[in-house]
Amino acid sequence: MPKLLYASTSPYSSKVRMAALYAGIAVDLVPVKTEDKPAELISANPLGKIPVLVLEDGRAIHDSRAITQHLNRLSKNALFPRNPDKRLEAEVLEALADGICDCALSMVYERRTRPEAFVYQPWLDRQWTKIATALDLINANPPKLPKKITAGHMALRATLGYLALRFSGQWEKGRSRLVRWAARFDEKFPELKGSVPG
Repeated sequence: MPKLLYASTSPYSSKVRMAALYAGIAVDLVPVKTEDKPAELISANPLGKIPVLVLEDGRAIHDSRAITQHLNRLSKNALFPRNPDKRLEAEVLEALADGICDCALSMVYERRTRPEAFVYQPWLDRQWTKIATALDLINANPPKLPKKITAGHMALRATLGYLALRFSGQWEKGRSRLVRWAARFDEKFPELKGSVPG
C-alpha cells in the first residue's frame, strides 16, 4: 500500500487525504513533523516538505498537485472532469486554493521562526492582502457543490479549514457565503470532514 507522509494541520496534506478517500484509493497515513527533519521524509523529498506519497515500488511523489494528478489517473478521473473546460476550472480552483495556503503559511512561519522584534509587518500585510483578494473573489461566486466534486473543491475546503485553524475570526468577516459553503461541504461529504486541517 502507498504511504502518505503528512501532518494533520497541513492544508496540502488535507487535500490529498480527502482526494485519496474520495477516489477510493487506500493509503497508509504516516504522520511526520517536518521540523524534526525525519530521515524517511528527507529521503522521499529532499525539500523536506509534505505531503509525499511513497509508492510501493519506492518512488516518491510530491507536491500535493502532482499527487492529486497521480490519484486522478489511478482512479480513472475521479478527481478531475474529462471535459477540458471543466477540468481547467477544477485545476485553477486547486491552484488558487493552494496559493492562498502558500500566503497563509508564509505568515505563520514569519511569526513562528523570527523573534517578535524581527517580524516584518509589511510582509505579513502583503500576504494578507493576497489572501483577502482571493477569498473575496471566491466568496462573490462560490463553486457549486455537485454530487461529484473535484480536487479543486477539496483544495478549497482544506484551505478554509486551515484558515479557520490559524486565522479564526479574521478571514470570515464579510465572507458569509464561503463560511456557508464550507458547512455545506461538510454536510454533503461527511466522510471527508475528518481530513480537514485540525
